[in-house]
Amino acid sequence: MMHLRTKFKLPYTVVILELEEMKLLLVCNPGGHFSTMMAMKNFWSAYSREWVTYPKFDTQALRGKEMVYWVEMQEARMLWKACVNFFKALYILHKSQPDLVVSTGASLAVPFLLASKLFGIKTVFIESISRSSDLSLSGRLVYNLVDEFYVQWPECVKRYPKAQYRGVVA
Repeated sequence: MMHLRTKFKLPYTVVILELEEMKLLLVCNPGGHFSTMMAMKNFWSAYSREWVTYPKFDTQALRGKEMVYWVEMQEARMLWKACVNFFKALYILHKSQPDLVVSTGASLAVPFLLASKLFGIKTVFIESISRSSDLSLSGRLVYNLVDEFYVQWPECVKRYPKAQYRGVVA
């Protein structure tokens, strides 16, 4: 049974759809997006989860500790790689069958959140803290697509009314 509930043990409060035995798919690019996801460990560590990212020096830390789907490196405006990752997303989502897909960006979020909607899977996007007044390209592309969209600056809510501000991921 699904119900809305505030559940987050960080200064950042996220309202998500929570299931008693929720399975998460965590999607993020390496670097700051991965760091943001790691900062939310108090949230995601309580649930069954799998990761989607590509191998870099920081994401390699997941190897042997977490279930990870390694995908093609995809940076902004790499349309061909986004298409490849979209088809990988269809396969991974079919195999993983998560209840919720959570992404902190960047470009890797787009094919996975789009594919998630095709499967009817709930989605959450958390915009980068570096975006203080405008959304990232990925944020703009998924803004009207995701179930919940979070920003880390209150000024963004004025410009993007669907966005929710609950503080900073720290």
